Amino acid sequence: MPMKTMAASRAAFSGLAALMGLCLIAAPAQAQFGPQGPPAVGVVEVERRPVTESTEFVGRVEAQNRVDLRARITGFLQERPFQEGQEVTEGQVLFRLERPPFEAEVARARAAVASAEAELQNANSALARARDLVRSSAGTQVNVENATAAQRTAQANVLAAQAQLRVAEINLGYTEVTAPFAGKVGRSTFSVGAVVGPTSEKLATVVSQDPMRVAFPVNLRTGTELRDRYAGRGGADATRVRIRLVTGEIYDQVGRIEFIDPQVDRNTDTVLVRALIPNPPRNQPNGSPPIEGAADRALIDGMFVNVFVEGAQPVQAVVIPRSAVLQDQAGNYVWGLDAENRAVRRPVTLGRSIADQVVVEAGLETGERVVVEGVQRVRPGQPVQPGPASAPIRAPGSAPAAAPTGRQG
Repeated sequence: MPMKTMAASRAAFSGLAALMGLCLIAAPAQAQFGPQGPPAVGVVEVERRPVTESTEFVGRVEAQNRVDLRARITGFLQERPFQEGQEVTEGQVLFRLERPPFEAEVARARAAVASAEAELQNANSALARARDLVRSSAGTQVNVENATAAQRTAQANVLAAQAQLRVAEINLGYTEVTAPFAGKVGRSTFSVGAVVGPTSEKLATVVSQDPMRVAFPVNLRTGTELRDRYAGRGGADATRVRIRLVTGEIYDQVGRIEFIDPQVDRNTDTVLVRALIPNPPRNQPNGSPPIEGAADRALIDGMFVNVFVEGAQPVQAVVIPRSAVLQDQAGNYVWGLDAENRAVRRPVTLGRSIADQVVVEAGLETGERVVVEGVQRVRPGQPVQPGPASAPIRAPGSAPAAAPTGRQG
């Protein structure tokens, strides 16, 4: 092969090798950014917003007052003038036992009182005569003493007869079993005609309806955090209690903490907290008229609910969307942007989560930008194309319909 041809071939081969080297050098950049350059991401600017702090627990609704009605005398159940499950007022008659035997006992006791009073009057007269005879020397001191003893015995008999009359009147009053407070009465254990007495089962149960209590256990760690958080704001008075019903809706009434158990449950290492919350009647569905003696109320004694202990007043805090937070072995972090739109890893300390938002206690300052959309395409130090996020940040804590993530119990 001529020398010129071989030199041309070597030159062509060297040019091809150089071109391939340039392609290999440019390949990572093209693979990283693609044909359209740096990846587009959605960002939000960090700012402080009013946040209603909230911690979730699992609790149980309890009636403030609950009593089992029982017969205090033995007799036939004559009447049950109520409908099972209806609401009753304080003092309303719920059961009537037969009255004639007890009315007769009252009449007999009154007769005994009258007889004792007559004997007392006679004893008083005898004592007066004995004293007159002693003054005229026609009687003896022994007769006076005997008359005095008889008069005192007659006085005691009157007191005993009056006491028996009072017992008979009390037993007559026990023939009517009334509601000790306003509330709802449950099912009746006995039917009309049954014989009931002090040793019988309960006649029925009455539970109060408004307000209701919500009891929920709080573990010591969470309880300590809540105590420290609200210590400078008024303690339990700086909180309010809301609940989520089994239907998923947030109850429209707000409660308050009324009791914190001073003892720790050794089995669960928790402290019992109890809140008081209104339970007024609600409108009947479809505008139907209410049933006589009944009321539709949201809270029922014994039901489970989700309890939210919230701050009564919102606090200013740094809040970002939950989608911006990533996690690895080093902890939680977000992708921030510097002045040249390069991704910078920012470790953060998180507080309470509120729906799809999260409170950042440390690691971010107002005015900084964080990536909330497209975080999976971001790499450390990589330039990005920032743009506004598709949905603005909602004011967290403005509506308690969403549950916090830190469930306790």
